[in-house]
Formats: sequence, C-alpha cells, structure tokens
Amino acid sequence: MDWVWILYKDYIKKQLRRMRIYDPDESQLQETFIKVLSASTITILVQEPWQNAVRFKGLKREEVSKIMPLIEDPTSYLLENFGGGKFKINFHQGMNFIATINFKPEGEPKWREMPSIPF
Repeated sequence: MDWVWILYKDYIKKQLRRMRIYDPDESQLQETFIKVLSASTITILVQEPWQNAVRFKGLKREEVSKIMPLIEDPTSYLLENFGGGKFKINFHQGMNFIATINFKPEGEPKWREMPSIPF
C-alpha cells in the first residue's frame, strides 16, 4: 500500500491544513489517510487507439474498500481482470480528484471486448 500513500501524501497534508493542523504527527497522517482512502473511489481506464489518436476507455469504477486486491498488487489485478495494456488509475474522494498513476502490464488485452463504463 506504500505506492498509494505516495499518491495521497500531498492531498492528505492539504486536508490537514484545512483543519488547521500544520505540523501533523505520524498518527494524524495515518488516521487521515485511512479515513480519506476508505471514502475514495478508483476508476480504471485503458488507453486504446482511436483514428489517428488515442482515447481512454472506462473499465471499472469502484469504492476502494471493494477493490483491495488492486491496492495490494495492481499489476497482477490488472492482468487477471483486464489483460495487458496501458492503464490509468484515477483516485477520487467524492468529486475531488486526488491522483492518477499509470501501469503497463504485458499480456493479451482482455479489455477489448468489455463494455465501456461512462465517466
């Protein structure tokens, strides 16, 4: 889960500053991180060729608590569920964008035949 903390760190510090906590200790950082993470959603998108450009196809949107295997091992999760490709994972808390990260697992793309979700 260390990779997720790296994505959330600045957002968490900003949230604490809004609560007038300017020099948080480790327990405050961790407590706020867990609280925000548990209220977050993940959107998984894949880059697909389209005409002479690329576009992103939405594959899944889920609450973090319901997609913990992705948090634990993102590459394996993506390969098992969607195959290979260039994936973008976005994290949100409500309407607030937190961070994005890209993964590129090698393998046969299973996602091509999957329906696109609206995003």
